[in-house]
Amino acid sequence: MLHALVAAAEEEATKNPLIPELYDIFWSAVCFVILLALFWKIVLPKMQVMLDERSAAIEGNIAKADEAQRQAEAALEQYTAQLAEARQEAGRIRESARDDGKQIVAEARTQATVEAARVTAGAQAQIEAERQAALVSLRTDVGTLAIDLAGNVIGETLADDAKATAIVDRFLAELEASEKATK
Repeated sequence: MLHALVAAAEEEATKNPLIPELYDIFWSAVCFVILLALFWKIVLPKMQVMLDERSAAIEGNIAKADEAQRQAEAALEQYTAQLAEARQEAGRIRESARDDGKQIVAEARTQATVEAARVTAGAQAQIEAERQAALVSLRTDVGTLAIDLAGNVIGETLADDAKATAIVDRFLAELEASEKATK
């Protein structure tokens, strides 16, 4: 018996331990095929549906992003157009304000000139009136003084006012004529 054990041990010693037995390979292949079939029928379709949904979501988001980009570009173009229009309107308003300002200044200048002319004319008229009043007052005073002086020189009072006034007027007229001749 010992001999049988040694022969069996030698037989086992000659087998390669890395190569499995044929029944192990068979049952492993059966388990692999069952697992492969389960994976192919259950897991893979669910995985494919999940990947398709994810792909559709990504494509939808890309489409939404493209649409948002187009809308943003359209809004930017609209904003740029509105900004340019606002700038043009501001330029027109500035020009209108400048023109209005020039017109207001011209009107004010014209009014000031008219008012100055009116004030000057009024002042000249007042000066002329005061000059005439001064001349009348001066004639009266000079006439009275001249008559008193003449009366003192002659030694008589000159009571005839009409004659005295005529003499004073003639004297003043001669005085004015000599003044105008010297100018």
